[in-house]
Amino acid sequence: MSIDSSDRPAVTPQQYEILHGGGAEAAEIAKQRLSRRRFLRRSMLAIWGLSTTAAVAGALYMTYPNLAGQFGSDITVGKKSDFPAAAPGHGTFKLGQAGVFYHQEAKAYISHLSKDTAFLLHGTDLADQLDAENFVKDSDGSYWVALYQRCVHLGCTVPFRDDCDSFKCPCHGSHYNVDGEFLDGPAPRSLDRFAMSLNNGEVIVSTGTLNNTVQHPDKTTQLIAIPTVECSV
Repeated sequence: MSIDSSDRPAVTPQQYEILHGGGAEAAEIAKQRLSRRRFLRRSMLAIWGLSTTAAVAGALYMTYPNLAGQFGSDITVGKKSDFPAAAPGHGTFKLGQAGVFYHQEAKAYISHLSKDTAFLLHGTDLADQLDAENFVKDSDGSYWVALYQRCVHLGCTVPFRDDCDSFKCPCHGSHYNVDGEFLDGPAPRSLDRFAMSLNNGEVIVSTGTLNNTVQHPDKTTQLIAIPTVECSV
């Protein structure tokens, strides 16, 4: 009685090799099957890797978007010639004209103190305090500082008041000098300030680097005198 080949149970290449004494054909079949398994496995790993990379990249983009030119990055607010300096205590600070300038894109006031500023500190005490408060000394002897517009009491935008040569918060009365130093009111500290730099004649505000550690000034830290003009509500 003959047995149809279709009725025979399937055998693996390894079984075929044992039954028929080995042979190149069985070995080649086994090799091809192994190669296909490796290809499929590596393909699945590659697809998984690409999917994971895309997901991570998307999450990072949402968390850390490209902020070039936007708040949170370095913003060029103008040329040095756009910011004439003024000396505190002489009523010469005029918003947008001399001494103090507002830039919405940086959410900051640029305060530019002339080289004739009468500082209350001297020598290393002055240098250390200027550094602690993020002042930048220009080659002409003047001083620059970028002040965050937000009142440190409850976050209101603080306007500069030409009539009293200082910043006065309209919400709860916190009061700050032209250099951002605390004068009076409920504010817990002086105005926060951004790091800034002068590069090739341009004024750059680093809005991603905020100094919120400048405390109420005392005799050992106060930079300039209190304005003599009373600032009404």
